[in-house]
Amino acid sequence: MTKTKVKTRLVPLDAARYLENDAAIAEYMSVVLEADDPDLLLLALGDVARAKGMAQVARDAGLGRESLYKALAPGAKPRFETVMKVARALGVKFTAQAA
Repeated sequence: MTKTKVKTRLVPLDAARYLENDAAIAEYMSVVLEADDPDLLLLALGDVARAKGMAQVARDAGLGRESLYKALAPGAKPRFETVMKVARALGVKFTAQAA
């Protein structure tokens, strides 16, 4: 008797699908900020922006949609001002605490 091997197909995880409310977004961003990785922060901001709608986030941040995509692309080096505009548009507030 021979058994056929069933191929398992994995699909990439899309975090934006799970960011359904402000509490989930806040928890996600808190975990990302703890990683202390600027590229991961941009990725997370992009995930949240996709969850909320890129076009609306771009308008709320005062950016063009294409500019928003470029600012949040892997390896991008957006200005701090741009990151803060995007965070405000997403309803995300960064806070500081003693290390």
